[in-house]
Amino acid sequence: MTEPLLRIAADRVRARAANDPMAGLCVLATVDAEGQPQVRTLVLREIGEKLALFMNQTSPKFTQLDSGRASICIYLPSIQVQYRARIELTPVPREIIRESWQLRPNMPKVLDWYYTAVQPQSTTVESHVALRAALGSLPLDTPLEAPHTACGYYLEPLHVERLDLAQPDGLHERLSWRREGVGWIMETWVP
Repeated sequence: MTEPLLRIAADRVRARAANDPMAGLCVLATVDAEGQPQVRTLVLREIGEKLALFMNQTSPKFTQLDSGRASICIYLPSIQVQYRARIELTPVPREIIRESWQLRPNMPKVLDWYYTAVQPQSTTVESHVALRAALGSLPLDTPLEAPHTACGYYLEPLHVERLDLAQPDGLHERLSWRREGVGWIMETWVP
């Protein structure tokens, strides 16, 4: 396989088969308004043949993605493979956001409405108990639909590195792909 997205997909399938708890996740790296690096673990979704992240526009990470670029890391410990990718972000269409939002567990859905109607994500609350009470008293429609603040981005890789730590002789294999036009240039790097 020469295209890195096919490699990522195949490795995620192998990791899911091994019950890897990281198979559906990635770590997103951004820079905040003060120039400080920020990282967080997010659910990494597959929409057709594309990778996507979904979030709420009230989250600080939404503003940090204004540049349209970020980096992700996918680590699959069950198969000892790591991917690092520099990505461009393109908005996911609203219809797909509404459909994908329905796949979320109930509490994240309720939280999305709390962020939208009461207070933004990553702001201070009195306590966890107070937050739980506020969530319990939040007037919600049934069935729940995605709020207007739910959003998503397709991840368009510009550069991908794959580090395979599971080589029998202990010499890690490190591959690099960079997008050139509509194709990819692959190189082998010293690990």
